[in-house]
Amino acid sequence: MENRPISPLTSVSDTARWVAVYRAWETARPDAVFHDPFAQSLAGDRGREIAKLMPPSARNGWPIIARTKLIDDLIQGAIADDFDCVVNLAAGFDTRPLRLELPESLRWIELDLPPLIEEKNRKLADAKPRCRLRRIGVDLTNADARNVTLRDALAASTRALVITEGLLLYLSEPQVRDLALNLAALNGVRSWILDLASPAILGMMRKDMGTHLANAPLKFAPPSGVAYFEALGWRVAAVSSILHAAGRLRRLPWFLQLISNFPEPNPRRLTRARWSGVARLVR
Repeated sequence: MENRPISPLTSVSDTARWVAVYRAWETARPDAVFHDPFAQSLAGDRGREIAKLMPPSARNGWPIIARTKLIDDLIQGAIADDFDCVVNLAAGFDTRPLRLELPESLRWIELDLPPLIEEKNRKLADAKPRCRLRRIGVDLTNADARNVTLRDALAASTRALVITEGLLLYLSEPQVRDLALNLAALNGVRSWILDLASPAILGMMRKDMGTHLANAPLKFAPPSGVAYFEALGWRVAAVSSILHAAGRLRRLPWFLQLISNFPEPNPRRLTRARWSGVARLVR
């Protein structure tokens, strides 16, 4: 019988469980850079199984740790600037409304596939949000349904922040373009936090992960980096390298620590550069 490679992810939704494992590992460290007391239970046995089956290159989790911390800090900065609403697209098992210091009056809206939202509601039924939290089930790849849901959710907001952590990488370029234009057209949206990778990093991930991501293929990695979004009407307010952030946080494997001391590549010219980062866009 032919030995077929194991693909631990059955769909993109499984990445929510996988990522929660890394947040749980970080939380358990004595020098943790953030604390997520819900991550362990959200990851569950399924998440731990996924992490165990991943190739060695993906088991450390340092990119997820650095990305989480960078986005935490960007959110806190935005809240300090009097944003009245946060919309998290493809929220997965993110728990920031439960663990960050947030104003009680802040509206926080999470969107993801209905089955994932139902599971999250069930697992976090006893958890108390620190702000006004609402979860909505919707297929974000259905542009019409997404746009109707966003218009309704943002109707009462004048300064909203959108988050797409871990989402764009799994979308096609036309889908990302459509999303960027749609968000820019919404009157209440003032800022957008996203993460993205260069084509070289995308190629490395595809090579290292192989069939492990067969059911959650990686697609979007613009050679122009953040300039891709500037061409669509957005302005870059902040951009940070995940590698360099992980170096500052002392989460890199030893063999990457030296590389983190090198200057960052231009985030607008990523044709050959090995780069991934987090950006905050404004309009």
